[in-house]
Amino acid sequence: MQRSCSMRLRATSLLIASLAAAGASAATLRIASGNDPQSLDPHSLALLYQSRVVSQVYESLVNRDRNFALEPSLALSWQPVDARTWRFRLRPNVRFHDGSPFTADDAVFSIERALARTSQRSFQLRGVTGARKVDDHTIDILLSAPDAVLPDKLLLLGMMSKAWAQKHGVLAPQDYNAKQETYAVRNANGTGPYKLRSYESDNRTVLVAHDAWWGERGNVDEATFIVITSDATRLAALASGQVDVVIDPPFQDVARLKRDAQYRIVETGDIGTQYLGFDQARDTLEASTVKGRNPFKDLRVRRAIAQAIDTDAIIQKVLRGQGTSTGSFVSKLVDGYDPALDRRLPFDPAKARALLKEAGYADGFGVTLDCVAITWRAAACQAIAGMLAQVNVKVTFVSAPAAQFFPKLTGATSSFFEFGWTPTSDPWTMLNAIVRSHGDGTGTFNGGRYSNPKLDAIVDAIRVEPDLAKRRQLSRDALAIMADDLPLIPLYRRTLAWAMRADVDAAIWPNDILELRFVRVGKP
Repeated sequence: MQRSCSMRLRATSLLIASLAAAGASAATLRIASGNDPQSLDPHSLALLYQSRVVSQVYESLVNRDRNFALEPSLALSWQPVDARTWRFRLRPNVRFHDGSPFTADDAVFSIERALARTSQRSFQLRGVTGARKVDDHTIDILLSAPDAVLPDKLLLLGMMSKAWAQKHGVLAPQDYNAKQETYAVRNANGTGPYKLRSYESDNRTVLVAHDAWWGERGNVDEATFIVITSDATRLAALASGQVDVVIDPPFQDVARLKRDAQYRIVETGDIGTQYLGFDQARDTLEASTVKGRNPFKDLRVRRAIAQAIDTDAIIQKVLRGQGTSTGSFVSKLVDGYDPALDRRLPFDPAKARALLKEAGYADGFGVTLDCVAITWRAAACQAIAGMLAQVNVKVTFVSAPAAQFFPKLTGATSSFFEFGWTPTSDPWTMLNAIVRSHGDGTGTFNGGRYSNPKLDAIVDAIRVEPDLAKRRQLSRDALAIMADDLPLIPLYRRTLAWAMRADVDAAIWPNDILELRFVRVGKP
């Protein structure tokens, strides 16, 4: 253990030294984060930490503007042709980073690749049966049923070169859960404003400007995403000028950084939500002291867990006030949000103990709680474990790196877990991904394998309902069922904050993605 720690400290020292030697210029941006993208394959993962990097390289048909509104990207326009067909007219004169042209063949290939079994983006395309070429710059996306909001579902669905994928044997997405290694994991060829120079896993990713990009961008010519897992080391790198941006500054330091004129702090509310999830599929809860039963299948137990957790205390002590407790499964930035459903079950340990006794667990039980190894999330999980101990639910807390945690989530091998979800402004993708019954293109991130046929039917109806008012009502119906049945426990939403040098200007999005094309370094 001592040798491992010393090796990590030496690696961190070497990293800081190399950053200092590199220096900085007005056209260089160095971004420190505690997280690695894991893979550069645009369809293998649907994780925020990957999207932050990959979306700079691989563009989608649609994107968001500086104000987070939907805008054209590789598609100039789109419209329904009939009830089961949408036509997208592609942007001409776009080139991949290897110089080859982007055409309809690439768009069709990318959509079909994203539908593949190993794609974690397939949940976005539920109801899409395929795509076909109309001409070199026009495609049709084919549907099994009408879909009024299809364009919104194409966000973060990167377009790849078919010829490049064929050449390098990556016609199918990487199987991330199986730890498959492919050429697309460490190499990339997109059309985006930045192209890949190098990727060193758990260390750094270097991007350089794509001079032939079709759009307008700021003055960043080179961007380096640097993994520094230690909160203190990330801030030390910012303070010494060795990095320019810390995208996840420690909550306890944000107030101090705001008072320091050498830094700029940008903040916004999070469109995402943190949850607790439960194994609700197995008859016996595996990582627990319970034999022959699964307490999490009992709504009374799930309610007891909810009422044993003081989220306000977590926000004050762990997030240092930079968050909001919630009873809603979606934020007010998501269409269909209902303020009436944003009331949490009250924190009430006595009621929690009574519910556990009523469910047959008067003496409580023991269970393992899985959490990703990010400092503030691990601290929140530790606090939750302490609160649950007060109602005799004895939690063994396990913090694991992302490469171990997320396969457990998508593979549904955890008994009890904390996770976050960052939705689009449309609720369907979130509902389809995390609470709809697991199946082909559904429930990809339903880590507890919760299943409710009534909820499934509403989620499927939302996907095909063209009338916006009816669609919103269906969304409220789905959220009301979830509030009653607690497939997950919503905990809180963070206040997102980025810390940067005072001469860095960036647009902060509520999905916590820093778009390099909007960044300018230096005095205006």
